[in-house]
Amino acid sequence: MMSTRDFEFKQIVFTFIDEGEKISFKNDNLIITDKEGKIKHQSTCYRLFLLFICGDYCLTTGLLDRSKKFGFSIVFMTPNLRITAMLPSKAEGNVLLRRKQYAYDKTDIAAHVISNKIHNQCTLLKKKRKKSEEEKETIAKLEQFEKDVLKPDLSGQEIMGIEGISAKLYFKSLFASYEWKSRQPRVKNDMTNTLMDIGYTILFNIVNALLEMYGFDVYVGILHTQFFHRKSLVCDLEEPFRPIVDAAILKALNLGQVSEKDFWKNQNQYILSWKNSKKYVGLILQAIMEYKNEIFIYLQSYYRAFMRDKGAEDFPVFEMFEEGGSDAFNQL
Repeated sequence: MMSTRDFEFKQIVFTFIDEGEKISFKNDNLIITDKEGKIKHQSTCYRLFLLFICGDYCLTTGLLDRSKKFGFSIVFMTPNLRITAMLPSKAEGNVLLRRKQYAYDKTDIAAHVISNKIHNQCTLLKKKRKKSEEEKETIAKLEQFEKDVLKPDLSGQEIMGIEGISAKLYFKSLFASYEWKSRQPRVKNDMTNTLMDIGYTILFNIVNALLEMYGFDVYVGILHTQFFHRKSLVCDLEEPFRPIVDAAILKALNLGQVSEKDFWKNQNQYILSWKNSKKYVGLILQAIMEYKNEIFIYLQSYYRAFMRDKGAEDFPVFEMFEEGGSDAFNQL
């Protein structure tokens, strides 16, 4: 298993492949060249953890061989940032872990995870310096929901109900200055929802790569019900980290880094143009990478607690903004 020290030196590379550009390898280095053959990126495969390839690209045996040899995962995305495939580098044969997954039928860990998510949502809202009475009320309600979701013997449906109400209040307060309507995944009815889809997709695949590394069956969740082709466990354990993406988007909006000119509309959907995708992916990925080690430690600790049959109170907690806080609200 990878140690925390090892992961500190690992890289997540997100590359946009334009027509005529190539991915190749030399002396165990990943090299990306432009149309003129000039190197636009080079990094050692020894430090590579996850490679996002966005754009039209032909999969080669060379890439597959290196992925297996050096243990990095690959995510393929279309030019409009839709996932087409993921090739995970995963631990094979962790039978004991999977037996525990299949036998687990409680909701205590799920409640712990959702309480952690609500806590981070509340922490982000508290960062606003000048709060209206309505915003203070929302924070108070979220603090109560954070406790309520931990009540014993709640069903998965009841936990999801509390999470849903909390999210509705949270988003309404967080994006109040930007004519927020509602969170609608994959609908892309405004710029904010479109950016959230992109950010959550990147985060999802990072969490997925880490879970695969330990040998989890990522389709078996602790809260989200099993559904054909849905990686329910990734959906579950992504939850505490979602406010990282929310904070990055809010900061970009407040700093005027989000422009409607960067999007084009198709049947009331806001879609990022190819040339502008890099800017927004960069903003969101940078925010996630600031918590790269914390995400790793959280999932490493989750694995250890699950394998040792620990109680929910012994499972990890992810805390945002411990080092001085976010400046997401600075421009308000």
